[in-house]
Amino acid sequence: MTYSIGELGKEFGLSRSTLLYYDKLGLLKPSGRSDANYRQYTERDHQRLAKIITYRDTGMSLQAIGELLSQSEHNSLVAVLEAQVEQLNQEIQRLRRQQQLTIELLQSSGFDRPARSMNKQQWVQLLESAGMSDEDMWQWHQEFESRMPEAHQDFLESLNMSDTEIKQIRRQSRHDKKFTGS
Repeated sequence: MTYSIGELGKEFGLSRSTLLYYDKLGLLKPSGRSDANYRQYTERDHQRLAKIITYRDTGMSLQAIGELLSQSEHNSLVAVLEAQVEQLNQEIQRLRRQQQLTIELLQSSGFDRPARSMNKQQWVQLLESAGMSDEDMWQWHQEFESRMPEAHQDFLESLNMSDTEIKQIRRQSRHDKKFTGS
């Protein structure tokens, strides 16, 4: 089966100019031309475009996508995707700091409406109101740390806790028998 540039664009929700740009960058070259010299794309091109769209949706640059597609090794794909995850984690951390600063500025201006974020104090109050004791919270941290340490780190960061406090909680979650803070 072959696709015209219009058919391919329609299926993926892309404009003709976007597909021409992908061609110019070398990301997606048509496999052939019709008798009237129109671009023709094969099923293999279709699959390549699906990959391009998936990688683009991760936030990768078109340059990184091109480099990734030119490599055939699985290890290269894993390395590029791991680097993308790390970059996204850093961006999320930066955005959390911006969010917290903005909330603090709003609060100092007398704005009292609840924001769409939670701090440590609010989280602890929520757990206490659900009937969790300090020991229950300790066990929760231990389970979170043992099952998903990176997600535990991310969650603690989302509560806008200091790096020192996060390190202390994670260390105690891994090693101590008795939890001294929540």
